[in-house]
Amino acid sequence: MTVPYDAFAQLDIRIGKIIEVSDIPLARKPLYRIIVDFGEGGTKQCAAGIKAYYPPEKLVGRQVAALVNLEPRSIAGVISECMLLASFTDTDLALLVPDKEMQVGCKVA
Repeated sequence: MTVPYDAFAQLDIRIGKIIEVSDIPLARKPLYRIIVDFGEGGTKQCAAGIKAYYPPEKLVGRQVAALVNLEPRSIAGVISECMLLASFTDTDLALLVPDKEMQVGCKVA
C-alpha cells in the first residue's frame, strides 16, 4: 500500500526531550506515563509501552522523535497526547532518536 504525499505531510513529527517518567498503575500491560518537552510546542504526555525495554533512568534527559499531532486518547486513565516513534520486532524495541543533539521542537521529515 502506498500513501499519498498529502497524507504524510499531515503528520507533525518533532524532536522532544523526555523530562519525566512514571508508572501507570491502572494499565493492564506495563506502561509508562512520559512527559516530553517540545520547546515552543510545550510539553505533552504519552502512554508508552516501552517499560520492558527501558528503565526510567535511561529515558529521562533523552531526545526522541514523536508524532505530536495525534488525536489525544485515554489509555489506562492517562491522556496520551503524542506517540514516541520506535522500531521493533517480536522481542526487541529501540526508540528513534537523532544521532546528535538537536533543538527540542524541531521538525523531522
